[in-house]
Amino acid sequence: MERWTKIAFLAAHTPVAQAALQSLATRFGNVALDEAEVLVCLGGDGFLLECMHRVLTLGIPVYGMNCGSVGFLMNPMGEVGLLERLRRAQPTVLHPLRMSAYDGAGGLHEALAFNDVFLFRQTRQAAKIQVEVDGRVRLPELICDGIIVATPAGSTAYNLSAHGPIVPLNANLLPLTPISAFRPRRWRGALLPSTAEVRFTLLESDKRPAAAVADFTEIRGVRSVVVREDKTLRTTVLFDPDHGLSERIIAEQFAE
Repeated sequence: MERWTKIAFLAAHTPVAQAALQSLATRFGNVALDEAEVLVCLGGDGFLLECMHRVLTLGIPVYGMNCGSVGFLMNPMGEVGLLERLRRAQPTVLHPLRMSAYDGAGGLHEALAFNDVFLFRQTRQAAKIQVEVDGRVRLPELICDGIIVATPAGSTAYNLSAHGPIVPLNANLLPLTPISAFRPRRWRGALLPSTAEVRFTLLESDKRPAAAVADFTEIRGVRSVVVREDKTLRTTVLFDPDHGLSERIIAEQFAE
């Protein structure tokens, strides 16, 4: 088991998280992120996503402690026994989605997402989207508010709210879920292999503009968007033994 001594702490800009940061830094020290062996993230799920992006090129694991509301990806907050909790924590490796979005001028915008990539209409009119999977058109025209490609870890977030399926971490599947589909009215989405490349082409994009979002990066006025999982990149997230992400994903499927 790892015995980390160089710990970096980062906190969200909330009173609870900032108070926890001050207390933990006083007790355990707080090294610079580029010198750390592990990052302890204090906040909610959204802040953890930010931290995961920040350590992507550093190769250090992230251990989240919940100072937010839902905290699905977080461990319980607590200073007592932190070093032992870090030593016993179980690693989960997460690969991001890579979004390549093209705007009306042909410009390319790339971003990564550990939760999901989604398209969403920008005006009162529904978007019209052509959906291709691995070069084959599967839906010539989807009329909808938007559409989501989620990772397994992100399948319990926006994807679940849009009535998409929850996917176990080891399933090697990506849920593809429409947001308020109007036509085809009965299409509820699909489960794709994690190797799939999905291309969305915006139809009538001048009349029906849409934005593309990868985690917290938004590109407006897109014309086409390509999404695929990037296996060359990874972030390791640490969970308490009785609080693992795989177990919570399974439990969420039986929640009332």
